[in-house]
Amino acid sequence: MNKVLVIEDDPDIVDLLEIHLKDLSCDLIKSYSGEDGLLQVRSHPLDLVILDIMLPGIDGMEVCRRIRSEQINVPVLMLTAKSEEIDKVLGLEIGADDYLTKPFSIREFIARVKAIFRRTQMIQESLNSDGSNIIEIGELRVDVEMRKVTLQGEKVDLSPKEFELLVLLASNPGKSYNRSRLLNLVWGYDFEGYEHTVNSHINRLRAKIEPDMANPTYILTTWGVGYRFNEEL
Repeated sequence: MNKVLVIEDDPDIVDLLEIHLKDLSCDLIKSYSGEDGLLQVRSHPLDLVILDIMLPGIDGMEVCRRIRSEQINVPVLMLTAKSEEIDKVLGLEIGADDYLTKPFSIREFIARVKAIFRRTQMIQESLNSDGSNIIEIGELRVDVEMRKVTLQGEKVDLSPKEFELLVLLASNPGKSYNRSRLLNLVWGYDFEGYEHTVNSHINRLRAKIEPDMANPTYILTTWGVGYRFNEEL
């Protein structure tokens, strides 16, 4: 059973989401403010946080920032009445996994939740043919199950999306992915106009694992296509 925290100050919306999340066999925790929501995130192992942006006190953007700054790797689905693209981009950039604009259909909400659960399960499963959860390439070591990355024995702190990008690329060395494909596989998005989100995450990931950003060792650019993991290491 997946444990889900809903942080939303509208009780009617919380009650509606509760009905449908229980239909998905989710165990629900309710929170009506950013402050209490953060307390709940820190207090419970969670499989998903559904987070409204417009909250009293600490808003949803700040809640998401703090979740990621504390290296809490729970997926976050943001809800908001705002529809401007800048808000969507900002939500994704600070570490949200998905973004749903109110008013939304329950069918779409359920589809987004199921997609997040599927992606989480995919990452948790062993990605190596030998059944190992460890990917070792050069001086880079990725423990998929523990979500731990080390470089030359030193821990590397990655955001959830940086980690998922690294796992996907490193487990398929030599395979080139365009930005739209990466967006779809890692974020679940298939929308034009968000490819710059992939670029910024790749740049941050490179800054953390590459010895020389100007001449990457691990994540290479396939010109005219996108990105691939170095198959010659």
